[in-house]
Amino acid sequence: KVDRLIKELQLTPEAMRERFVKIIKDVNNLIHDISPKEYKDKWTVNVENGTVAFGSAFHNWALSMPYMKGKKITFKDVIEAYNAEESEDEKAKRIKELAKKAPLHEVILDIVIKHHPNPIEAQKYRIPWLWRGDLEGEEGKALINCDPNGPLFYCITKIVVDPQAGEISCGRLFSGTIKKGLNVYLNRQKQETRIQQVFMFNGAKRDIVEEIPAGNVLGIAGVKSYPGETITFEPTDPFEQITHIFEPVITKAIEALKPADLPKLIDVLRQVTKEDPTIKIEINEETGEHLMHGMGELHLEVIENRIKTEKGVEVKTSEPIVVYRETITKQSPEIEGKSPNKHNKLFFKVEPVDDATYDLLKKGEIREGRIKKKDLDMRDKLVAAGWENKKALNVKDVFKGCLFLDETRGIVYINEILEMAMDMFEDVMRAGPIAREPCLRVKVSLTDCKLHEDAIHRGPAQIYPAVRDSIRGAMMHANPVIFEPKQVLQIDAPSDYMGELSKIINNK
Repeated sequence: KVDRLIKELQLTPEAMRERFVKIIKDVNNLIHDISPKEYKDKWTVNVENGTVAFGSAFHNWALSMPYMKGKKITFKDVIEAYNAEESEDEKAKRIKELAKKAPLHEVILDIVIKHHPNPIEAQKYRIPWLWRGDLEGEEGKALINCDPNGPLFYCITKIVVDPQAGEISCGRLFSGTIKKGLNVYLNRQKQETRIQQVFMFNGAKRDIVEEIPAGNVLGIAGVKSYPGETITFEPTDPFEQITHIFEPVITKAIEALKPADLPKLIDVLRQVTKEDPTIKIEINEETGEHLMHGMGELHLEVIENRIKTEKGVEVKTSEPIVVYRETITKQSPEIEGKSPNKHNKLFFKVEPVDDATYDLLKKGEIREGRIKKKDLDMRDKLVAAGWENKKALNVKDVFKGCLFLDETRGIVYINEILEMAMDMFEDVMRAGPIAREPCLRVKVSLTDCKLHEDAIHRGPAQIYPAVRDSIRGAMMHANPVIFEPKQVLQIDAPSDYMGELSKIINNK
């Protein structure tokens, strides 16, 4: 938006330079904070090597240092094009000439081609972060080498709803070759499906093709899925789940004005969650309401308006409600949970997740999901955060900022009930004991259990209630509290409007 700096803010070249330097510095600080150690310096940007471009998307021009040297264009030419004492028509002609000399697409694509790694290079360091499977096995080697002849691995990152083609699942093909008519497996949904069409993106258009090899971004039709799904031929370890920087903080209940539109509303809400993964939809089992969670009031209003205008469903919504989080502030005593048949006993205790560990969870250095085998990388990070080595190896599940540990010793049938225990751990973390709000920073430890020797007496109907009640009871003994969300906003405005802005903010 360099045009606005010149036309509206009327900055001098020196002031523009200072602003550019600050923006580049802020971006590099962000890159430095979130990048792996070995790439902190490699991924920073600077003007001299051509990894930074300045321009105007509105007027379709851009400049980078190599491009300026090659085409003999300077910022002086840009400023003169906007500030020339000529008629508006003449200025528009000058700006169009500038767009011809330095077309936006040419400059940006030049940066992408020269500085972005190709998939063959990128997957060598990306796959260990994206996939938890065996990197030394056939699948792991095919993924690392971006092998078009290897097993199929396709990750869906976005769903686009097309009036003619229906749902188009867009994403990247990391291994194998994808073809029209293939029977494939959805690993998170645990079901098979068939690919009806394959699309290659050509700018804003989609071209139908017969097949596409690994390394490409593409779209497929005929697959009913969600962002984050991993498509393969056979069941396998899926890619890591897609995480978002921000979480929903506002909730509204939404319902159809006409009861006959209820089935249509349910379909529409499913589509909305696919198109915008930052919107969360759930059905409240107690009230039967459909609850819509979003980033703010405006976010929910936009979705509500889309449902009415684009989808043609008249709805009514409740007043917005703030989303809360539950947590605990101290360690609980050991709490016993009994199965309904009184033949099984499970003992749990809970405590808050410490700051160093929670920082690792927030940064994504400890990945979410159930740990099927010893994760030595996670153990090393937890030990560095102050954990004992044995305790770090006891972590069995990482779920939305909470941890589940198996600290039992010598229990014969523990492996048969551990998955059920983790199911209920996740269930309680989704809806805590105080207000059924999601939990945060809770460490749950299974310390001991006494199980019936007959498998029929320790099934889900017996284990689920025992685990759920015990974890909830332990949390109630650990001084539970509720967190409110805090949103930080920066409002930039001319000083003349500060009084009115203050009134609006105070009214909120």
